[in-house]
Amino acid sequence: MVKSLLLVGFGGFIGTVFRFSISRYIQVTYFSVFPWGTFLVNILGSLLIGIIFGLSEKGNFLTNEWRIFLTVGICGGFTTFSSLADEAFILLQNKEWLRFTVYPTLSFFLGLSAVFIGRTLIKLF
Repeated sequence: MVKSLLLVGFGGFIGTVFRFSISRYIQVTYFSVFPWGTFLVNILGSLLIGIIFGLSEKGNFLTNEWRIFLTVGICGGFTTFSSLADEAFILLQNKEWLRFTVYPTLSFFLGLSAVFIGRTLIKLF
């Protein structure tokens, strides 16, 4: 159990640093009311988790420890529902009706699609 906690914690640290770095870079480089950084990180994280679970299901490519480290740790730290919810709330508060509707809707459906694509890609190879 301690080993799993350490794997998740270390993976979460790595994922969180990547998320912050990518989101911050996008925020500083491209000005937009739309929260592109979180949006892109969540879709990319969904694709990665789909690929990782696809590899897990395909065969003995990943041990249970690696799967926990990569999915719960790195992908869990990399993606963030709480940031999505907060940014959607800010759009709502600012009466950005179209962006408020598009952001969470696309995040969910593109995230779900990315998981499907990731798993499907692994099954094809």
